[in-house]
Amino acid sequence: MATAYTAGASSMVAAISRPRLPSTSFHPRSSLPYIPPRPSSLSLKLFSDSNRFSSLQIKASSDESGPVDAGELFSDLMEKWDALENKSTVFIYGGGAIVAVWLSTIIVSAINSVPLLPKIMELVGLGYTGWFVYRYLLFKSSRKELATDIEALKKKISGSE
Repeated sequence: MATAYTAGASSMVAAISRPRLPSTSFHPRSSLPYIPPRPSSLSLKLFSDSNRFSSLQIKASSDESGPVDAGELFSDLMEKWDALENKSTVFIYGGGAIVAVWLSTIIVSAINSVPLLPKIMELVGLGYTGWFVYRYLLFKSSRKELATDIEALKKKISGSE
């Protein structure tokens, strides 16, 4: 009986002498108690690193002498609009582009509503991305080939070829 009393008394003394933890409060959206972050010197390390690399800061600059004037931009657009012969084709192409975007959103939402099809389309996209990286980006010679193909396409679109 005496040993039980001393064991109980020693555990009581240990409980009293132990530093108390702050009372935990529960986050409204979680059943887990809130645990405050431990103080660390991480923020001091980041601050000292930023001072060390302050000479490596990059600042944006432009070759132009000043900002773009809205009136100048508007007058350039008006000159290009006046130089067009078939203004109706611009409206037809613009309307066609809007209709194409609208139809594509309808098609994508219809495909997305089919249960297994979106995951299959993701796999197809990942496979194509892997093939593209292997075919055009992995080796130096294929990167050069891709760059020449892009330049040829630019020339074809701009009409300078």
